[in-house]
Amino acid sequence: MPTLLNKAGLIELDKKVALKPYVARQHPEREYLTDEELLANVGGTLFVNVESYPNYFLITFKLLNTNKFLMIECGEGRSFNPKFLAWLMQSYRTIGFNSISFDLNIIWHAYACQDAAILKDSVNDLIVYDMRPHELKQKYSFFTYKTNHIDLIEVAPLKGSLKLYGARLHTKSIQEQPFDINDDLTEFEISELKHFNFTQLCITEELFHFMKERLDLRESLGAEYREDLMSKSDAQIAEVILAKEIAKLNGKGSKRSEIEPGTTYKYSVPSYIKYQSAELKAMLGRIRTAKFVVGPTGKIGLPDELKSSVRIGNGVYRLGIGGLHSSEETVSYRSDSNTDVVDDDVASYYPRLITTLELYPESCGPNFLVAFEKIIETRLDAKAKKIFSRDKGLKIVINGTSGKLSDVWSLFYSPSNTIQMTVSGQLALLMLIEWFEMEGIPVISANTDGIVKLVTKEKAELKNQIIKHWEKMTGFTTEETKYKSYYARDVNSYFAVKEDGKAKKKGPYSEVGSQSGTQLDTNPTALICSDAVEALLSKGVPIEETIMACKDFTRFVTVRQAKSPGAHWKGEYLGKVLRWYYAVGETDCIRTVAHNSMVADSTGAKPCLELPEGMPEDIDYQWYVDKTKSILYDIGYLKRPKQVAFF
Repeated sequence: MPTLLNKAGLIELDKKVALKPYVARQHPEREYLTDEELLANVGGTLFVNVESYPNYFLITFKLLNTNKFLMIECGEGRSFNPKFLAWLMQSYRTIGFNSISFDLNIIWHAYACQDAAILKDSVNDLIVYDMRPHELKQKYSFFTYKTNHIDLIEVAPLKGSLKLYGARLHTKSIQEQPFDINDDLTEFEISELKHFNFTQLCITEELFHFMKERLDLRESLGAEYREDLMSKSDAQIAEVILAKEIAKLNGKGSKRSEIEPGTTYKYSVPSYIKYQSAELKAMLGRIRTAKFVVGPTGKIGLPDELKSSVRIGNGVYRLGIGGLHSSEETVSYRSDSNTDVVDDDVASYYPRLITTLELYPESCGPNFLVAFEKIIETRLDAKAKKIFSRDKGLKIVINGTSGKLSDVWSLFYSPSNTIQMTVSGQLALLMLIEWFEMEGIPVISANTDGIVKLVTKEKAELKNQIIKHWEKMTGFTTEETKYKSYYARDVNSYFAVKEDGKAKKKGPYSEVGSQSGTQLDTNPTALICSDAVEALLSKGVPIEETIMACKDFTRFVTVRQAKSPGAHWKGEYLGKVLRWYYAVGETDCIRTVAHNSMVADSTGAKPCLELPEGMPEDIDYQWYVDKTKSILYDIGYLKRPKQVAFF
C-alpha cells in the first residue's frame, strides 16, 4: 500500500483516500564540507545514512559536532569517484543506525556499481525479500571491507526506530520519509530528500551523544577483552565476554544447543522452597507436575498450572514466565509514627539465581559457572575500589547473561535453565511473602524482585530477622528502602516518596523505562502531569502551580506509534511516529490511516512533528490540570466521588 508523497503532492492510501503531507517542515542549517576540512579532520567521526530510489542514490555524511556535511550521489546524470568513497570510509570512524545489516552493505555495493536502479534492486533484496548480506554479495559480486564503524541500533535498548528514539529524546524534527521509495524522484524531490537525510543524521548524532556512557563502557570492555563491542547490545556483550572466558577454561569453543519445538521440561523445586498454607502447597504440587513446552519460536509457553492466581493474606499474586506480580489497584499508604512503608529488593536477583541454583547451559558445561562467578567477583572488587568503567561494564555482562538463557540464537540458550531461574525466583518470593503475612506484617505490593510491606515499629526487628533467615536459606541478599508514602494505580504504575523526599516513579508516570533506566525505553506521555503529582506528593506544591510555571515544552508532549501505514490529522499524513500536545480549541483527534479510528488519548491533540522555539500560546493548561487530577484519583491520593444512581 503506497503511503508517501506522489507527484500530485498527495498521499494515496488504498486508493480510497488522499491525504496531504505534513507541511510544518523546518530545514536545519547545514554547510558542505570542503576538501581542506575533510583532510584536517581525518580520523574524526562522520555520521552516515543511505537513501535509494529507482533513479537516484544518495549517501550523506555529517561531521561530528558541526552542521557540515557532504554527499555522494549517483543516478540522473550524477556519478562519484569510488576511490573517494573508500577513502572516506577508511579514513574516518563512521556511525549509523541499523547500518551493519543495511547501510554498509549498500555503500560497498555502490563502491562497485554506480547504477541507481541496480542499487535499488539490492536494497529491495535486503529489505523486502530478507536476503542475507552474504547472499547479497554473492548475487551482485561485490565485497565489503573492514572499517571503524559503530551501529547504534543494538547499543540502544529495545528495538525502536530511529525516529521513535528521536521523539523520545525530543529531537527538533521527526519528519516521515517524504516520498514513495518505489517512485522516480524529480529534481525538487531530490533536494527535499537531502534535507530529510540530513535530519536523519542529526537524530543519529543526538542518539550517539545520549549514549556516550554506554559507548564508553563498551570501549573500555573491548580494550580489556580485546573484542570489538561498540555495536553490541548488553546481552551480546555478555555472550562475547563470557564465552571467551569459558573457552579458556574448556580449551575449546562451545556450540549452541539445538532444541526442537515441542520439547518438554519439568521444573525441579529447590529444597528450600516450603510453604505452610494448603493453597500454596497445592500450587507447588501442580507446578511439580507441570509440563513446560518449547514453542515454535523457541520460547517457553506458560503452563496452565501457572496461569491461576494465589492468595496470601489480603494479597492476590500471579505467576508467569516473566515474573511475579501482585494484583492491587488504586492503593495509598503513608508512613506515620507507628508504621513504616518498607521496600525490600533482592540484589541482582536473576544472576544470583543462576549461581545459587548452579544453572549452566548444556552447551558450555560447569565452567560456565566458574567463569560467571569470576566476572561477578571482579565486578565487586572494581566496585569496592571505585573503578567505574570496570564496575559498570561488568554489570552489563552480569545482568545481560540471564536474558541469553532464553535467546534461541544464543550460545547460552537453555530453556530448562530459564524455567529453573524464573520459576524459582517467584516461588522464593512467595515463601517470603507468606512468612511476613504469618507474622502480621502485611504485604501491599510484590513485583519480580521486590516486596513492599507495612511494618510497625514493634515488628521492625522481626521483619529484619525474617529477611536474614530467608537470605541464609536461599543465598540471596536484599536492599531496604523506606518510603514516606506509596501511591499506586497498580503494581507497575506508582509513585513512592522516599525518606529524603525524592520520588520513585514507575510505569506511565516515569520518563525512564525498566530495561536500561533511560528515556530511550519509553514514550513520554504529558510528563508535566507526573511532575505535578511528584511535586504535590513530595513537597506539597499545588498541581496548578507546577503546570503553569513550567517553561519546558517537551514536558507537555506525548509520543506514540501508529501501526503501518501510520496516522493522519485533519487530512494531513503524519507517519507512524506521532508527537502532539493538547491545544485550546482543538476538538478533533488523530486517526489511523488503516481504519480511520481514533489514536488513543488524542482527542484535543495538535501534532508537533517539529518542536516550536518556545511555548505555544494555545497550550490547553486546563487539560493538563484535569489529567493530573485523574492520576491522583487513579493512585488513590484523591477519593473518587460516589456515583449517585437515579431511578
